[in-house]
Amino acid sequence: VQLQASGGGLVQAGGSMRLSCAVSGRTFRNSVVAWFRQAPGKEREFVAAIYWRSGRTDYADSVKDRFIISLDNAGNTVWLQMNSLKPGDTAVYRCAVDLSSNVIWRRSSSYTSWGQGTLVTVSS
Repeated sequence: VQLQASGGGLVQAGGSMRLSCAVSGRTFRNSVVAWFRQAPGKEREFVAAIYWRSGRTDYADSVKDRFIISLDNAGNTVWLQMNSLKPGDTAVYRCAVDLSSNVIWRRSSSYTSWGQGTLVTVSS
């Protein structure tokens, strides 16, 4: 299983950015794909996740109503649309997959495969 995250960069507060996570190596119909982030000096935190088969989603309270997670079945890609960005959203974002699960966990230990990080910097 391989995950490739991309789309990070620098954006001003209030702006938008979209991250993508390309997944490959097997079928993901019964998997959960999540985004986590880690800011400098802070612990990794859950951002959002989606269950591939049903499209069911979950969001951290800090990003609810601002971020949208979605997937492209044909392209095996999971997107994270980030709107109304704040300086507090600055972090390295990583996508991860929990294979063969229909439960969306917020703990990072549930996810077995991880992509590399992509840095998102929000300036004030």
